[in-house]
Amino acid sequence: MIAIIDYGVGNLFSVEKAFTFLGADAKITNRPEEISAADQLVLPGVGAFGDCMKNLTRSGLIPSIRESLSHQKPLLGICVGLQILFDGSEESPGVAGLGLLKGTVRKIRADGLKVPHMGWNSLKITSPRQKTDLFRRLGDAPYVYFVHSYHAVPDDPHIITSVTEYGENLTASVAQGPIQATQFHPEKSGDVGLQLLKNFIET
Repeated sequence: MIAIIDYGVGNLFSVEKAFTFLGADAKITNRPEEISAADQLVLPGVGAFGDCMKNLTRSGLIPSIRESLSHQKPLLGICVGLQILFDGSEESPGVAGLGLLKGTVRKIRADGLKVPHMGWNSLKITSPRQKTDLFRRLGDAPYVYFVHSYHAVPDDPHIITSVTEYGENLTASVAQGPIQATQFHPEKSGDVGLQLLKNFIET
């Protein structure tokens, strides 16, 4: 079972619909026991970094997430669900993220371009296409859908698996251990997004 973590933010039903379309057993849940029992986790997120962390802390679900990761259960972060995996964000100074990935989320500095970065953009895949890679069976420059004003800057750039160009190279996805995460929205990215979610199901 795939647990889509409900902590009061995120495009939960679109994510669930995409997984259901692919034939996966996916469930939106805010129950720690169901998260602990799940085979895979999805951590969505929309809005401000600080609000997401406040809601997640209040939900009491953080221990279940950490426990699942300690057992190497795959986790997919989406949008702000990627950002809160890091130590903190310029968007919400003084608010600690989960610290599962080391680094900071920074404001997009795209001189002359509109922020937020919103719409379709191509990816440059920077990671080896390993057996469990999210980008397996996708083209060299797949187009995906973004809505964001901030992007992650990891301490270790080797965890970046793809970037997108928008005035500068922006982190589009990361992976480390059982964690994979995308700044873009797979559930809004058409056939490319569905293939990516299918690849996650198969990890």
